[in-house]
Amino acid sequence: MTALTDRFARAVDYARVAHAAQFRKGSNIPYIYHLLGVASLVIEFGGSEDQAIAGLLHDVLEDCGAAHEAVIRAQFGDVVADIVKDCTDGSAEQKARHTDPEAKRRDWVERKQRYLAHLGTASDTTLLVSACDKLHNARAIVQDLEDPEVGPAVFERFTGGRAGSLGYYQSLVEVFTARGIKVARVFDVTVDWMHELAGVAERKSLAG
Repeated sequence: MTALTDRFARAVDYARVAHAAQFRKGSNIPYIYHLLGVASLVIEFGGSEDQAIAGLLHDVLEDCGAAHEAVIRAQFGDVVADIVKDCTDGSAEQKARHTDPEAKRRDWVERKQRYLAHLGTASDTTLLVSACDKLHNARAIVQDLEDPEVGPAVFERFTGGRAGSLGYYQSLVEVFTARGIKVARVFDVTVDWMHELAGVAERKSLAG
């Protein structure tokens, strides 16, 4: 059983403040909804308090800036900070370097490919948090695909578009399955349904 202390409550507040001006893509839902969802999945799949806190903070470097790493390390410890760093495929500053759509697309593909390679050797501690993050995102995409007012247009929100996004999620399935992560089976089923709703019969990885 995962015991949660005041550290978890402080992490919720840290995430709330850091992401205060941010919303989920294509909605007016405060971004902390996603962070709480990821932390909940981490707990559901047997993660520790450190992993649950990392679930709350996993997007801080990517969305709010690399300077947060030192603060997270000081306030929540090395385990949490290392997981957050491992779950980051590029800081907010790095992603802001590209404004041209084609350059952003190339950068997106390169970052995702590096991240997939990194997951192949990352610790199981990190992989659980990463898999819960991707599962929560995949479920949100499926929900939008099932919504007749959104449908396949959901992929227009993402730099990778439909083909890139589906390929990335398929690649994640392959990594999580190969590593034997507990979340992998549920994630696989969700990604399969995502492909079906998107009208894509064959599941191809990002590289394929």
